[in-house]
Amino acid sequence: QVQLEESGGGSVEIGGSLRLSCTASGYLGSSNCMGWFRQAPGKEREGVAAKSATYRVTFYGDAVKGRFTISRDNANNTVYLQMDSLKPEDTAMYYCAAAKEISCGRIDRLNDGPYHYWGQGTQVTVSS
Repeated sequence: QVQLEESGGGSVEIGGSLRLSCTASGYLGSSNCMGWFRQAPGKEREGVAAKSATYRVTFYGDAVKGRFTISRDNANNTVYLQMDSLKPEDTAMYYCAAAKEISCGRIDRLNDGPYHYWGQGTQVTVSS
């Protein structure tokens, strides 16, 4: 069984930065997709970013393009989300997700359906 544990959330001022981390324990397969999603109160869960273990290409939701960067440390089964130029609308619970034994290019990676495992979430709050 795979478990995902997020860290790095918190409160930050508008324009500030945060870095989220998510470490997976368990086997995801040599080809896998890890992503970040977020959900604000009263809103649907939204795909933020995704990246495969074995390809350099990254995927981003329109709302975060140019401000957020996803990266991976495959040796440590960890995915990061660097969030810069944060806005109040980025306030949400952020979730890490993993799809086992399949690359991001083969799934609808910013849709939560294809993912097998989910973390508990970490809260990000952006305020003035």
